[in-house]
Amino acid sequence: MNALLITGTDTDAGKTVLTTALAAYWRNHFRNFAIMKPIQSGVGDRELYAQLFSFNQSITEITPLYFAAPLAPPIAAAKENRDIDLAIVWRTFQQLKASRDFVLVEALGGLGSPVTAEFTVADLAAEWRLPTVLVVPVRLGAIAAAVANVALARQTRVLLKGIVLNCTQARSLQEIEDLTPPELIQSLTNIPVLGCLPYFTDPTDLDKLSEAAAALDLDLMS
Repeated sequence: MNALLITGTDTDAGKTVLTTALAAYWRNHFRNFAIMKPIQSGVGDRELYAQLFSFNQSITEITPLYFAAPLAPPIAAAKENRDIDLAIVWRTFQQLKASRDFVLVEALGGLGSPVTAEFTVADLAAEWRLPTVLVVPVRLGAIAAAVANVALARQTRVLLKGIVLNCTQARSLQEIEDLTPPELIQSLTNIPVLGCLPYFTDPTDLDKLSEAAAALDLDLMS
């Protein structure tokens, strides 16, 4: 499949950083690249992607469903007396897949985050048969979060390609090893750790982001 979903263990795990880094790298390797944030609540990622990249996409192609309140989509939609029509999102995704060489999709929240009152990100990834990469932040509790999210992925039959660690603050190599030891995470989950993103003081520096993406095990993602 010419698409990849980026999700995380939770909100603020680093999905946007990884998505931006991969887009910065792959835009020079795929002739016709697209980026997508299927649903967004509040100002954020779609505005960032529109600012940083020129992929000949409208704002509604990047994000087909948008809600004003920065809350979980079912709650944000209820505040506007609207339904979450996933058919709109699916049609946009299919159109991008058909017309682009590769589509990079950033999920909302973590694998367990609600898309609707009955449907999670994991359900969406499984139903759409989207190969998925899980972002795990380098912090205390990350190992348990990784194990729980991989268990959810298996339960819902998500095709999990790998895990990327992400430094949400400046970390030493020893701190990374202590908080998110790759070998232990791989042993507990049977999912490969594809690398670790450093902390970026400027998360819009596309050259540095592309360089960091190039250091990841990209062969297992694409």
